[in-house]
Amino acid sequence: MSDARPDTTLEIPFVGRWHYSRAEMIADGIVHAVGIVLAIAAGSAFLALAAFHSGPGEYVAAVFYVVSLLTVLSVSLAYNLWPVSWPAKWILRRFDHAAIYLLIAATYTPFLAQLNNSPLAVPMIVVVWSAAVTGIAIKMFLPGRYDRLAIVFYLAIGWSGVVLAGPLVQTLPTTSVALLVAGGVVYSLGVIFFAWKGLRFHNAVWHGFVVTGAGLHLAAMVDCLVVSRF
Repeated sequence: MSDARPDTTLEIPFVGRWHYSRAEMIADGIVHAVGIVLAIAAGSAFLALAAFHSGPGEYVAAVFYVVSLLTVLSVSLAYNLWPVSWPAKWILRRFDHAAIYLLIAATYTPFLAQLNNSPLAVPMIVVVWSAAVTGIAIKMFLPGRYDRLAIVFYLAIGWSGVVLAGPLVQTLPTTSVALLVAGGVVYSLGVIFFAWKGLRFHNAVWHGFVVTGAGLHLAAMVDCLVVSRF
């Protein structure tokens, strides 16, 4: 009986998309590892301090952001380093792409929770989460479809907060707003490298932008929920 493994390429849609060298895989793994370690360290410190300076609702939103960030980085690490020859990589791809919507909505929530006096705050939270849930459903149940449109959808949800730019600027500390916008810009610039498939190490560079953008948003939360309340 032959011990050769069966050809699984037919079981993995778009298997040709994954063509990274060993060096690129190592670089991507390092970026993910650094991001996870920093997220655990900074996230834990943030939640410990926020417990004394934020309200119950704000704190729950902060916890959800940190958990969502760690979920995104962990799932992304598993997906990107999983062997191409294993069909499970296609399943992990669903969770990886769906988790991005989760992080976007979780990022918005702590800041929108500050807009108690704006009649648009609650509707905006509903819209953002509804869009995120829709995106998650598409990625989970229609994998591989609308991938290019999904990039536009990610950016649209991410920048939808501009409709509340006025209330956010009036309510949040100036530093928080600056960090929030900077994080959005970094994420958006990173999309260029995500789409630049011909560039070596483009995946590691893209994930570097993700870690940086998430770090800026975490810093904005620290400033908003902790520093500005001393």
